Amino acid sequence: MSDEGHEVEAKEGCSPMQASAFRKGTNIILKDKPCKVVDMSTSKTGKHGHAKVNFTGIDIFTGKKYKEIQGSTHNMLTFESTKAEWGVMSIDGDALVLIDEKGNTREDVGLPADEELAGKIKDAMEAAEKEVFVTVLSALKQDQIVAVNLRDFEDK
Repeated sequence: MSDEGHEVEAKEGCSPMQASAFRKGTNIILKDKPCKVVDMSTSKTGKHGHAKVNFTGIDIFTGKKYKEIQGSTHNMLTFESTKAEWGVMSIDGDALVLIDEKGNTREDVGLPADEELAGKIKDAMEAAEKEVFVTVLSALKQDQIVAVNLRDFEDK
């Protein structure tokens, strides 16, 4: 019995991990999409060999559900993701100017595709009644705003 075709192609920013070692909440690549495992189950070993792991994951950027089945001894890809809070300094069209607590700025993150979230950010900036902070999720060279937080201006 050959294991040909079961080699995991290493992607930049990813590392291999045995399928049976994944747990709920772990980052995983399913159908070439960055996902978080929300459900997994292991089938019993059949008469022809190996137990299989059934993965269900949610794309961390789009929220779309993906499923994949893999042999429990084969490798799948995992990756690191980070969340960071940034203050919104200004908006010009769909472009945001963000600043972190250390004073670093960035202009490479646009408004989110989620219209409700994008609307909250625009409305809060136009009202200028509170400071606007966004949470930026970063993984596999992608950045996306996933949350907005409004705070009262600090007295200086």
